[in-house]
Amino acid sequence: MYYTEFDTDLCRIILAGDENGLRHLHLNTGKGAGAFIIYNDWVHNNEFFIEAIKQVNEYLKGKRMIFDLKLAPEGTEFQKRVWDELLKIPYGGICAYGEIARRVGRPKASQAVGAANSRNPIPLIIPCHRVIGSTGKLTGYAFGLDVKKRLLELESSCL
Repeated sequence: MYYTEFDTDLCRIILAGDENGLRHLHLNTGKGAGAFIIYNDWVHNNEFFIEAIKQVNEYLKGKRMIFDLKLAPEGTEFQKRVWDELLKIPYGGICAYGEIARRVGRPKASQAVGAANSRNPIPLIIPCHRVIGSTGKLTGYAFGLDVKKRLLELESSCL
């Protein structure tokens, strides 16, 4: 597994992945999700992530709406189905947890969708920040609701 770290206006970001694709994107906001573990056998490799860093920076500057990166998130089949649905939410769009639950064939599983979102290993790119409560309120974001709000504001200002 390779990894790199870089600073953005949002926060410090850690990427990890291998030849199969990007496996982790950690937003080091100091809130919510806590520390990200870089294992001793991982290899620091900035070159491996040049394109991913470029695309993340473009997104955070409002210059990229769609990512074009090979992804390899690890999770349960249900989590992967939820994450696949998140990828269908358009830039600047939002969707309720219940709607995602319906789309994955589990209409009563809003809380399970929320749990899958909280375990999303590649936020920003798999846009869990675009999922909101049924009342339209911002709820639950592993990296802090203020970060979720900033990302949604960024996207709405670029449309």
